[in-house]
Amino acid sequence: MTAAWSFAAGPEIVSLEKIWDQGSHNAFTDLIRFQNQWFCTFREADDHVGGDGKIRVLVSRDGSAWQSAALLEEKDIDLRDPKLSVTPDGRLMVVAGGSVYLGTKDLKGRQPRVAFSKDGRTWTKPRKILGNGDWLWRVTWHGGRAYGVSYNTRPQPGAVMADEWNVTLFESKDGVDWRQVTVLNVPGRPNETTLRFTRDGEMLALVRREADDKIAWLGSSLAPYREWAWQPAGYQFGGPNFILLDDGSMVAGGRLYGKERGSNRTAMGTLTRKGYTPLLTLPSSGDSSYPGFVWHDGLLWMSYYSTHEGKTSIYLAKIRLR
Repeated sequence: MTAAWSFAAGPEIVSLEKIWDQGSHNAFTDLIRFQNQWFCTFREADDHVGGDGKIRVLVSRDGSAWQSAALLEEKDIDLRDPKLSVTPDGRLMVVAGGSVYLGTKDLKGRQPRVAFSKDGRTWTKPRKILGNGDWLWRVTWHGGRAYGVSYNTRPQPGAVMADEWNVTLFESKDGVDWRQVTVLNVPGRPNETTLRFTRDGEMLALVRREADDKIAWLGSSLAPYREWAWQPAGYQFGGPNFILLDDGSMVAGGRLYGKERGSNRTAMGTLTRKGYTPLLTLPSSGDSSYPGFVWHDGLLWMSYYSTHEGKTSIYLAKIRLR
């Protein structure tokens, strides 16, 4: 086994490029390598919240020259926070939230969507999964099964969403039909959750929280993933993501919240069982975060969105871990 990354000198940005700004508001990214090509997905809309969200998929052979591969949309539905994964049979899969509003921004209901593609360019029509009120935020495959955590605020007829939130672990054989595994015992309005697996099959979860102290929680569980141990990760996250490197160490990132208005930043750093340590702040400010991570050819590839140049746009950073 190779030695764990120590970050003694700190990570270093090798390159940083704006790869898309053609929508009015471009946000909530994910990144994957599929069929020896790069795919980056995100939401295009008029604003951070609203009923016109569409899912843009970009493709690049070299990670430098990007072009649009697809645009997924559904009438009167705000498609949000797309997340990419590869199914066991070799298809690209995207999950996204599907929100409906009263007026322009009051959330009336929502139900996640899923779509599939053999080449990243031609996609199936987004179809509903789980139930009304669910948001299956990210899917991770392990052992031929898909796992994801949905956060739920059950809708009331004719009203906005309720305030009580819970997070539930689901599994699926095909990404379409899902079975509940367990409700995760996380307080404080838990919501966006990323799952990853260690080499021995242990499941790890990084959960965003929006109440109490708002500190993200890190959980661990062994199969069948019904019993969990939890500890605070030390920081409040927006759009939390993390991956395991070849040596088993973890890299994480998301939005870190500053005390002053407009001081939020997108950052990356190390994640251990004891918590998160931010090590690098990406060029970012304002509406920003939701990174996608891929470890490739000795570099961390990181997509994210930010408003630091005036318009909410999509960026790609290549980072050397020293």
